[in-house]
Amino acid sequence: MEPGRVVEFSTDEATWMSLDVSPDGQHIVFDLMGDIYRIPMSGGQAEQLTDGIAFDTHPRYSPDGKYVLFTSDASGEEDLYYVDVQDTSEITQITKGGNTRYTNAVWTPDGKYVVASKGGLTPKLWLIHKEGGSGTALIGEPQNLKIIDPAITPDGRYIYYSQRSGAWDYNAQLPQYQIGVYDREDGSTDRVTSRYGSAFTPTISHDGKWMVYGSRYEDQTGLVLRDMETGDERWLAYPVQRDDQESIATMGVLPGMTFTPDNKNLLTSYNGKIYKINIASGKETEIPFEADVHLEMGPEVFFKYPVSD
Repeated sequence: MEPGRVVEFSTDEATWMSLDVSPDGQHIVFDLMGDIYRIPMSGGQAEQLTDGIAFDTHPRYSPDGKYVLFTSDASGEEDLYYVDVQDTSEITQITKGGNTRYTNAVWTPDGKYVVASKGGLTPKLWLIHKEGGSGTALIGEPQNLKIIDPAITPDGRYIYYSQRSGAWDYNAQLPQYQIGVYDREDGSTDRVTSRYGSAFTPTISHDGKWMVYGSRYEDQTGLVLRDMETGDERWLAYPVQRDDQESIATMGVLPGMTFTPDNKNLLTSYNGKIYKINIASGKETEIPFEADVHLEMGPEVFFKYPVSD
């Protein structure tokens, strides 16, 4: 389908922005209204990396910094793609859904594979080569187990993820999600949280020492910091923004987050802005951006309705 309309405007804020940082710490990529953008680490004018009427989300830098992985419905269903950051006309499609959905993908540390959630209402964890192919199911049972938001440890051995029983519930009683872990060496799984407010969207530091995840306390959502060696936890930021526990959470229970390459700060988004949160002090610093949005949309559709005289 060719675009039939274009909407253009400038903005310095957006909702539900998943983001990632380049391995050299020089740039941040994020999604905004279905396209992928890039800004300098210090903030500034955003460069648009993808365009068109497709809805592109959840950007993730490859370990060598050459590509950005993302989910897109350009094929008519949600598949995985990556774009060359030096030549954005070079976009590679990894998966071809075949009436299924791929979401929340991340790279393996060697840059050869991606790990993603694959499926409908209760997706499972899959490993897929970056050049495509049918992939390998990592966790397939039980059938009603929903697995999203994968995060891989730096050594590539463990994959953490958000898990719940069933797809979703209206007016749900907490907890809904907990964090699980899959061991790639022996295929075993385990649950590593038991929070009443749920635990979701795990994010691992580049040195493997820290994990940040979302949880709800009372009627608001915050970010919890866990020491991976001792298991000690504390609130890193509270409150942040709403979570998506009471829906299908097709873009994750929270937007994608990341640690800076030096592991001293977490980069995340809430209240329409991008923030850097210091791990030691919890101090938040806004990273400002300005995006000139060029939003291509399909043509308007008109229907004729016969009216009897």
